[in-house]
Amino acid sequence: MVTAIQSNDQVALKSIYTLNYPKVEAYILKNSGSKEQAKDIYQDAFVAVWSNIKSGKFEVRSESSINGYLYTISKNKWLDYLRSKHYKKTTNLPNQEFNNHSDVNIDEKDDDILKEKRLENVMQAFKGLASGCKTLLTKFYFEKKSMETIAEELNLDPASTRNKKYRCMQKLREIALKN
Repeated sequence: MVTAIQSNDQVALKSIYTLNYPKVEAYILKNSGSKEQAKDIYQDAFVAVWSNIKSGKFEVRSESSINGYLYTISKNKWLDYLRSKHYKKTTNLPNQEFNNHSDVNIDEKDDDILKEKRLENVMQAFKGLASGCKTLLTKFYFEKKSMETIAEELNLDPASTRNKKYRCMQKLREIALKN
């Protein structure tokens, strides 16, 4: 596969391109994007993967490693776009005089208030979780224990513990969004 990519084998490149695009498009559409944005992001990611393989920056172990690499680059490019100032919507306020009696910026105050409200919302949702989920999430996030340690303490295997943590986080999100 590497030699096919390095020699610009059109069949191999087209195969990789068409095989991976639907997953990337689904991810971007699920995360506030459009089909056009998905195409742009995927094209950029595909060129980056192709370039990195040709230059030897990425060492290919299997075809699935190429697929995963392509998906990861696409995902990171989309996240970069979402964090960029091009994505964030801004509104200009009419010219007003602001009293600068404090050293703290107004935006920082708003951010702090928003973070505090989100934290209150999450903590309220946390209270609504079953005791097993509370225990697992407390051990992981507050006590900073590894999944292996938690698995031993709960008499579970690590994979089951990870799955349970995932389900608990989903439940927490669900409760938090209802509030």
